[in-house]
Order: sequence, then C-alpha cells, then structure tokens
Amino acid sequence: MFIKTTRAKGYEYIKLVESYKENGKPKHRVLYNFGRADLIKKDPGFIKIVKRLCEIAELTYAKDGVTDEKSFLANCSEATLYNYGYLAYWKLWKDLGINYILGSVQYNSKISYPFSITVFLMAIQHLLEPRSKLSTYHHQGRYFNMEKVPLHHMYRTLDKLAQKKDFIESSLFEYNYDRVQKKVDVVFYDVTTFAFESVNADELRGFGFSKACKFNEVQVMMGMIIDADGMPVGYELFPGNTFEGKTMVKALDNIKDRFGINRIIIVADRGLNSKGNLSLIKQAGYGYIMASKIKGMSKSMQEKILCPKDFGIVNDKSGNEICRYKTIDYVNIFTDEDKQQHRLQENLVISYSAKRAKKDRKDRERLVEKAKKLLENPETIKALNKRGGKKYIDQTDPQNKETWILATEKIQKDSKFDGYYGIQTSEKTMSEQDVIEAYHTLWKIEESFRIMKSTLEVRPIFHWTPSRIEGHFVVCFLAFLMERKMEHILKSELDDDASSAQRIQEALNGMQLAEVTANDEEVLIRAKTDPLSNKIFKLLKIELPATITRKSELIARYELKDEDESVQMSFF
Repeated sequence: MFIKTTRAKGYEYIKLVESYKENGKPKHRVLYNFGRADLIKKDPGFIKIVKRLCEIAELTYAKDGVTDEKSFLANCSEATLYNYGYLAYWKLWKDLGINYILGSVQYNSKISYPFSITVFLMAIQHLLEPRSKLSTYHHQGRYFNMEKVPLHHMYRTLDKLAQKKDFIESSLFEYNYDRVQKKVDVVFYDVTTFAFESVNADELRGFGFSKACKFNEVQVMMGMIIDADGMPVGYELFPGNTFEGKTMVKALDNIKDRFGINRIIIVADRGLNSKGNLSLIKQAGYGYIMASKIKGMSKSMQEKILCPKDFGIVNDKSGNEICRYKTIDYVNIFTDEDKQQHRLQENLVISYSAKRAKKDRKDRERLVEKAKKLLENPETIKALNKRGGKKYIDQTDPQNKETWILATEKIQKDSKFDGYYGIQTSEKTMSEQDVIEAYHTLWKIEESFRIMKSTLEVRPIFHWTPSRIEGHFVVCFLAFLMERKMEHILKSELDDDASSAQRIQEALNGMQLAEVTANDEEVLIRAKTDPLSNKIFKLLKIELPATITRKSELIARYELKDEDESVQMSFF
C-alpha cells in the first residue's frame, strides 16, 4: 500500500492505493481518496489525522506540517491489510451458542488445540471468501488478530465434527429454541444434490439423479429442515444414489430423536409427495402439507376440482380478483408393499389464479412447439422419457418405436387445469389461507440451497473420505446458520436488498485495517467502509476502531478466544 499522487484538470489529488494481482496481472485499487492536495492542507479533519499519527509515532508536529525529513510518512513502512469485518460473525458465533457447544466437544474429547477457533476460521472463509482448506490455511493471515491455525488441525477438526454432528445440531436446537422457549410447529424440508469432480464412488458418494445436471459425476444428497423463519434446524447427508422420497423417513426419525419436538407439520414439494411417504409421516405422529398431483387423481375428483362452485374469492384493495380457493374432503387410499390398505383423511385445498393460468398456458405452448420441432426430425427422438417437449409426443404404434404423433388429447386435458393448484394436508382444522401461506413459505428452503451453492460455495468439495466430507458439511451448516441469523437481524432494520447474503459479504469484506510501522510504532488505519458494514457493527453492538489506533489497543479489544475447557453448559 502506498500514497499516490495524480493530476487532473490542473489539480493534484492524493490517494491511498493498494497493489494486488488478479490472474497474475498487477493491479491497483484505491482504498481511500483524500481529495485535492490544495484543499486537504486546509482541511481540519485531515490535519487532525496527521496530528494523531504524529502523536502515536512520537513525532514533532509544526503548524505547517511535519517538521523535517524524519516525518511520519518518510519513516512509514509499507502497509499490511487486515480484515476486521469477520468480527461481526464472531459475535454471532457466541450469541448462537456455537462457541459454548464446541467448547463442550473440546472438553469431552480432550482436544488440546483451539477447537472452536479452528472451526470458526473454516466457517468464516465460506462466509467471506470461499476457499479450500489448504488455501484457507495459506490466507488466514488476512484476519486481524486471529490466532494462526495449523493445517493438520483443520483436517483433524473435520473428522471430529463428523463424529459430533448430531450432538452439535441437538445442542444448537436446545440453546436457540428450548432454552428461550421458542415454539417450532412447522418445518420445511427439501432435498438437493452436491456433485464432486470425480467418478470414484464409495459408501457416501454415488451416482444418481443430479439436480444440477452433473450426471457423469458422483454426488451426495442433502436433506435440510428449516423453521418458518427460514433458520436451519438440521440436515442429513445421504448417499448420492438415494431415492429422494426415502430421505424423509430418516429425517423424521432424527427430528424425533434429536430435537424432541412433539408436533410438527412437514411442508414439502411434489418430489416428496408419495403415498408411502405421507403414511410414514402420519405413523410418526406428524402432519404434512404437500403439493398435490391433481392431474393424476381420479376422474371424479378432477370433476370436483374443476367445478366452479364453492370457491371463495380474494380481492385486492381495488376490488380486483387475486385468486380463488376452496377445500375438498379427500380420502387418500393406497395399498402398501405388504398388501395392506391405508386410508388417509385429508383436506385438498384448491386455488385458482388467472395470472397462473396465463403462465401455465404459455409454458404448455412452449412445450408444444418443442414437440412439433421434434416431430419434424423423428430420428432425434431416442427415448420417450416424457420430459420437455417429449411430454406431448405419443407413439402411433407401440411395436414400432420410431413412429410418433402429437399428443393432442394430452394437450387438451392439461389445458383444463390452467391456473389450478392443489395442496394436500393432513391438518383438517387449518384454514385454507393458513395452508396456502405455509406452503408458499417453502421458497425459503429453496433460497437456502441457492445461498449454500452460490454465496457460501459448498462445492467444489476438496475432500475424498466420508468423514472429511461429512465434517465439511458441518462447517457449511454452521456458516449458513450465522449467515441466516445476520439476515434476520438486518431485515428488522433495513430493506431486503440491503440484507442479502451477497451484500453482507461485500460489506464485511470491505472492512479493512492498514497496518504500518512508523518509528518502531505499529499503527492501524481504518479504511473507508460501506455504510452497511457500519450499521452491522452498530446493530451487533460492536465498537468500530478509531480512524487511527495503536495496534496494541485493538488487539486487547478484539481478542478471540475459545471457551474455558473447564466450563460446562448447564443445559447438557
């Protein structure tokens, strides 16, 4: 870092500039623009900074500037930059009880190194600048006043996190829900996949249907549970070749065993709506709200769905119709693998929206056009998998797999359901509005997966043993828990755009301290920051450093330390 002087329109400008490399090419970025040289000489604020620097460096200050060639700037070393924005997450690390919980793991496992700080370093790297564990080790010096963590401690920590994953989750639930008597009665569940840049399968990594369309790579499957506020409650990892619906059974068992929640309504999308899954949910003593496959229901039920009678209407403030809805009593009958018949008493909530009808029609017309183009070149239709435009293609002769026609009957049937949407629920006493609202909140878990895959960059995953992979996901889960908590704190004060995961990341990454040495005195200069970062520190009640501070003063203020190993949490 250095002071740069530039000229423009006859004036001289003073800037604080940092050198860095991007893709091997040297570049400069301006950390602070002091302004025009002729003006800052008369600026009381700038003079005050110079005075303070002189005081810290024990230099004499004269009215017209520093007295001689042995001035502060003349004796000032090159600057080293540190990030201090990560301290916001250290505050949440403690507020959420993670520090205490990992302290208990350390105590019971007789771990001799700073276990919590090691996990925190890996988690904070995902939150601010996702890297591999090896790269995290090499770049950990960017964080101000953080104790250096050896690389082998990171790998040992991943193994321990894999062993203690269930304990950590249940302890977090105890600390953040039971301890404060926060009620959890509706959870959202969904599944996604994480691929590896590999074709080597093992007991955890396997080939299966990839939601990211990475069909030539092994993967793991993750099922996550969040509460109605979008906060993650727990997750499970499954082998990559697990059928999506089967993940629900284990997830439910773990909810009961680890969290001790007596009454839960599971909200999930169509992918988990199989009659077997619904029966298992009921047998476990839980309720469910699921998207319904109304086009596959019996003819008599479809007639009830499409009947225009008994709909309630929802209007906007101007009296225009937004949507309409009705509830139909529904008995979901099926026979299991043991030939036993089950009858699930449900409500089928049907909603209709003209806006949705318009979208459904356009989506179908687009698929019909694709089908027609496929029929123009029948040799391109290699398999009738009913996806995309092939949905509306039929065989003219079942014996001849090379003959195809447009499925006009299917197109006409689907058009009748334009604008209609069904939700099945076991909760007979819930109102239509509550059922619809609960289901519409499902987008939060879809957003959760998006954040984990994009902002936190859970993958690529640079680990190859099941234990290390499982430990890696524990780190990512803790990082995501902190990120979600940060969003909740900010949303109470700021608008949604300002509190997005990406904006938070940018703001905290911009909080930098420049360390310089002048006359053997280590001094820290705070760089100009994003207004959002200052608001984050204020909301979390963290004191911002002064513009210029002795390093020793900030080290004492921003000390990071694990919980005392002798301290045990009363709720265990």
